[in-house]
Amino acid sequence: MDLLEEYSSYLRIEKGVSENTIKSYCSDISAFFSHCGSSPVEVSAEDILTYLGQRMDSAAGSGGPRSTGAGKSRKLEGGVSKRTQARMISALNSFFDWMVLEKYRDDNPCEKVEFPKMGRWLPDVLSVEEVNAIIDSVRTDTWMGKRDRALLEILYGCGLRVSEVSSLKVSDLFFGEGFIRVIGKGDKQRLVPVGEPARDAVISCLESRRDPAPGCDDFIFLNKDGRPLSRVSVFNMIKRQAMAAGIQKEISPHTFRHSFATHMIEAGADLRAVQEMLGHESIMTTEIYTHIDSSIWQKTVLDHFPYKK
Repeated sequence: MDLLEEYSSYLRIEKGVSENTIKSYCSDISAFFSHCGSSPVEVSAEDILTYLGQRMDSAAGSGGPRSTGAGKSRKLEGGVSKRTQARMISALNSFFDWMVLEKYRDDNPCEKVEFPKMGRWLPDVLSVEEVNAIIDSVRTDTWMGKRDRALLEILYGCGLRVSEVSSLKVSDLFFGEGFIRVIGKGDKQRLVPVGEPARDAVISCLESRRDPAPGCDDFIFLNKDGRPLSRVSVFNMIKRQAMAAGIQKEISPHTFRHSFATHMIEAGADLRAVQEMLGHESIMTTEIYTHIDSSIWQKTVLDHFPYKK
């Protein structure tokens, strides 16, 4: 299935998901479509509920999956654990979310299926020292080195997604005002503050970059052919520089975004401000995404609580 290959690349590069998780998700999705017989664009909520009903435990009293639409909840039967239930539904939900994102579908048929809250996968967080080590490992005596340095500075300094940084344009730079314009999911625009290290690195990159290919003049990060740098190229560059810096963690472009959010909150940034910078619609997404240690929250609350003896 070509769509499954595209989806796998999205998980690997855009989301920074581990290979084991990708394998599990794709296995669950393949099993579903083998059973369902419908094409991905034709699958309905009823198809998903019917399939799950043959695989899962009864939902009665277990908090298992059920329809959240009108009418009675469907009882799901089978014999798998709650963790497996959650993974199967998460896989289908993620796949159809991706289809909507890529405009293959207008809706996610899995939205009417409720499943156990089993937590959320989060990438490793880099320390500030590790981020600096990776950025400093880039040699800037070539145009490619200056490009990679600028890309890493922007990726971390502005908390961008890999798709956002690879599509960043010269016309999106408002350095005089201290912002860059980011085109995020759903073509939604947001303004993100940019610091001096990222600004200076981008200016150096633009001064030395290769001649753009026809129609690519506005793109900042170009490959050797003068075309926009791909997500895969960004992913591979980060892996290479992490190795050069001696970082053993499994990281991806998404790790820099997650580290940015975590470091911002740890430094005392307002959660709403971080939400705006990341482009999250819900504050709950930011709370989960930042993955802050409870001791940090506790100290923040105690330091700012108005009543003190």
